[in-house]
This record gives sequence, C-alpha cells and structure tokens, in this order.
Amino acid sequence: MLITSVSNDKIKELVKLKDKKYRDLNDLFFIEGKDLCDEAYKNGLLREIYILDGYDNIYDGIPVCYVSDEVMKKISDMASFSPYYGVCSKMTSHEMGNRVIVLDDIQDPGNLGTIIRSAVAFGFDTIVLGLECVDLYNPKVIRSTKGMIFNVNIMTEHLTSFLKDVDDYVIYGTDVKDGVDIKSENIPTKVIFIIGNEGRGISNEVREFCQKYIYIGMRPECESLNAGVSASIIMYEVFNK
Repeated sequence: MLITSVSNDKIKELVKLKDKKYRDLNDLFFIEGKDLCDEAYKNGLLREIYILDGYDNIYDGIPVCYVSDEVMKKISDMASFSPYYGVCSKMTSHEMGNRVIVLDDIQDPGNLGTIIRSAVAFGFDTIVLGLECVDLYNPKVIRSTKGMIFNVNIMTEHLTSFLKDVDDYVIYGTDVKDGVDIKSENIPTKVIFIIGNEGRGISNEVREFCQKYIYIGMRPECESLNAGVSASIIMYEVFNK
C-alpha cells in the first residue's frame, strides 16, 4: 500500500502521536530511524512500520505502509526525515533490579536520554521517573536514547510513596558539602541514586529519604555538572568498582 496524500485518515491519526495526550490515550508512541525501529522490532514493541517509497521492508510480520516524501515529511518530527517511521506499544515495567537511578523532576529531554543510555552502558537495572519528569515518550527523549530505551526497565512513580515502600536498598543523594567522594565510597549491592531537577536539585520531600550523600570530585573552577553528565559519571564509577 502506498500513501501519497497527507489528508489520508491513517496519516492524520499518526500525526496525533506527536501529542502526549494522544500517546497516553492509546498507549502508543512513534519512533524515527532504522536503528530505533530495529531495537523496537527486536524487543517485540513495533506495531506498524511506515517506509519511504523506494526503500526495503526488513521487518517480517509487521504491518507496513509505503509513503511518499510529502507524507513522510508530514508525519516526521525531524527537519531531515528518516525513511523509516515506526509506531510502538508503550513499554511495561517489571520488578526492580539491584542498581537503580531515581529521577526527581528531570525536565530536559536530552538529559533523560543520556541517563537512559548510560544506565544500559553501565549496568543499572532500573530507572524510576517521578511524575513531574519530562515525558518518557517525548520524541526528543526517544531520539537521544539511540534505541537504548528498549533495553532498560523504566518505571514512573509518585516518588515519596515509592521511596517510602523501598526495603533493603541504600538510598544516596548528591551533595557537594555533606557528601563523600563517590570514588572512596563502598557501594552496596542494592542501591538507589537520586538525581535532582536541573535547577533546584533534589526536592525537600524526596531528600528526606536519602540515607547517604555522595559527590563527584572535580576542579574548583566548575561548581556543578548537568544532571545527565552527573548521573552518567555516578553510574560509571559504580560500574568500575
């Protein structure tokens, strides 16, 4: 099937997936690019594939539509669009692993994407998003994960309720003044690291659950790092202990 009209009903429905409310209503989200489509397909989440006319379909068993340049430009969220556009089911979370990153009101899509990639790279099992975090299925988040969003357990929780019910984990916050250098800390097997908002850090309500504090040693000329970089360094240091 080749779709050439941007007024096609199917295309109109696809465009709605750019809206968070519509993604939530249908438990669907979209991805762009062959690498992302490959990862979604491998993880059983790819539901439909839209391919620019002239390119090959390599996704057996997935409903496919071929579309014209004009249609792909309409449905794409990028200025320079990919020839592959996929519709996916939202992921389901599962039981928490031993190494967990909790995100308290992270707002920047790039930071969330970086944290997801680093969690996969450095062996963290689970990412827990607070209710006020940037939408996990924001197209900018999806792109910045480079497909790693499909390879880590991600949960969305009311953080104070979630942390209140956590057992057998040591919960770390970050604090330059009252913390210890993460390089010198003996990290337990079951651990949670809380990463705060880009502007205000960890909220007072969430801070009450921190049992210990760590910091990242750096030159005094630089007072702080952004949330994505900080989380990545913490996970790297834990990975290498």
